[in-house]
Amino acid sequence: MADKKINDYKASNIQVLEGLEAVRKRPSMYIGDTAQRGLHHLINEVVDNSIDEALAGYCDYLKLTIHEDGYITILDNGRGIPVDEHPKLKLPAVEVVLTKLHAGGKFDKDSYKVSGGLHGVGVSCVNALSAHFYAEIHRDGEIYVMEFEKGATVTPLKMIGETEKTGTIIKFKPDPEIFTQSTEFKFDIIADRMRELAFLNPEISVDIIDEREEDESLRSKSFHFSGGVKDFVKFLDESRESMMKEPIYIKGEVEQVPVELAMQYNNSYTENIFSYVNNINTREGGTHISGFRRALTRCLKSYAEKNNIIKSNSKITISGEDFREGLTGVLSVKVPEPQFEGQTKTKLGNSEVQSAVEIVVYEKLNEFLEQNPKIAKKVLEKVVLAAEAREAARKARQLIQRKSVMGGGGLPGKLADCSINDPEHCEIYLVEGDSAGGSAKMGRNRSFQAILPLRGKILNVEKAKINKILENNEIQAIVTALGAGVGHGEDDFEMDKLRYHKIIVMTDADVDGSHIRTLLLTFFFRYMHPLIEKGYVYIATPPLYRITASRGQIDYAWDDETREKIIKELRKNNKKFDVSRYKGLGEMNPSQLWETTMDPETRTLQQVTIENAAAADKMFSTLMGGDVEPRREFIERNAKYATLDI
Repeated sequence: MADKKINDYKASNIQVLEGLEAVRKRPSMYIGDTAQRGLHHLINEVVDNSIDEALAGYCDYLKLTIHEDGYITILDNGRGIPVDEHPKLKLPAVEVVLTKLHAGGKFDKDSYKVSGGLHGVGVSCVNALSAHFYAEIHRDGEIYVMEFEKGATVTPLKMIGETEKTGTIIKFKPDPEIFTQSTEFKFDIIADRMRELAFLNPEISVDIIDEREEDESLRSKSFHFSGGVKDFVKFLDESRESMMKEPIYIKGEVEQVPVELAMQYNNSYTENIFSYVNNINTREGGTHISGFRRALTRCLKSYAEKNNIIKSNSKITISGEDFREGLTGVLSVKVPEPQFEGQTKTKLGNSEVQSAVEIVVYEKLNEFLEQNPKIAKKVLEKVVLAAEAREAARKARQLIQRKSVMGGGGLPGKLADCSINDPEHCEIYLVEGDSAGGSAKMGRNRSFQAILPLRGKILNVEKAKINKILENNEIQAIVTALGAGVGHGEDDFEMDKLRYHKIIVMTDADVDGSHIRTLLLTFFFRYMHPLIEKGYVYIATPPLYRITASRGQIDYAWDDETREKIIKELRKNNKKFDVSRYKGLGEMNPSQLWETTMDPETRTLQQVTIENAAAADKMFSTLMGGDVEPRREFIERNAKYATLDI
């Protein structure tokens, strides 16, 4: 048998994937996944080329149009992709760029000093994963077009007219064979990214048009921010009370690394620093963030000691995180040869960038503090309060631990735990109310499903200090049940101690239920952020309607549209039926709750993900912050949408 297997494995069994075949065979290797994230990544790959033209000083306008037929068009006024013959491949340069992996101008530093798309696989991947791809280039006074299907050339490059403009127009339609879940672009996801790029590149103007939208007021958005990252910080802090009239703005360059920073302190209790390298959002931070934090701590500490604001013999110990509480900032650096850890480009590794950022920030921030002593004093008074709250929070954590030990077993008394203890296979339901909690406990699979009933609404963490948050009974129960701690520091939250890899929020489908869900998501976003980053947080989706027909037929509907379809079918078959709307989870008996909402074979869970941390921060601060006016405007603007899409 062994000999047969060896003889069957020959050279003919070795597959060589030519050109873009590899991308179509394994798309997730190139764009992350083939779900919503990967679909929208196609747009980012095309837009990145336009932004690189802007960074090089050749482009100041970008327009995106989402068409009704599933296509999207991206237009810029850059130089246009070269169309002359490539000296080595003897093909038009545009064809090389669009059909060959690892081909592009980003490797030639004479063409682009800095760029976001570094691997040369971007736009060729978009071509490979599109059912149809159209490129139009305006260059050297002439208009050229080329067309492709699934990465293969169907219309060779040809000149179709003359023009006085320059630029590139890319129009493509994602291939449904690849994107099997959906090929529908989401306007808000695109708008969030385009707004972010407009903040980071003040020289560029961006227009987005959604031809699918019937409401003219919602059909288009335009972004241009001459204030750049300063405007970005103001936007993020729109619903918070700032401690200064204008954000602190810092700009400088060390060893060919331009550094740009805008920051301001506000009345919140969390740190909100967003970092970018060549316009790429580095969610995991890196050396540029390390340099910023070192400079901030060193500068503020030095100023405080020199001006006797923080006494050297004080009993309160100031830590780095105290200097960052209530700080909103945007740090943007441009690096000629960035080294990112992993293909996701979320953490910068260049050691020289740390010193460049530290030098620029320390020098400029020191100047600002010397010139603005009143602001400096207010900031440092807030730092002292942050240190006092952190010390109180440390004592509150110890109290939680003592309660756990004294309570026996170390877990909350109302937790109905699961029997297995492998976190990867365990899940916990955070359930609104004792009634629903009782049904969930009876209906669950006890081996891997734990139930934690929550009484009432948890504290709004957006408006409370960490020590007050930890005094809340429901938050204490959640923290103890999950087992990983709470907070921003490495010692505060320890992912390896997490007891469940699925944390499922299950609330009623009414206003109160939505509020409780948002309070819980705000808590996870602010104080257990790694849970969301890892994709461990989910929202349960119980049905809204139960349709009971003759002969014991029972159907469930999760929305009005599904309900009407079921009713139409029953009427067509002349069946009598009764429709009941669930007012809450407590109205379901254990078997119904299991069948519709808890059985892994039949349930639908919404995974909570954050593609754009800045947009998520803005949403949470607007919805849960203390300023009423931005919240009212947000609700009025989004009143027709039923779900909070995070």
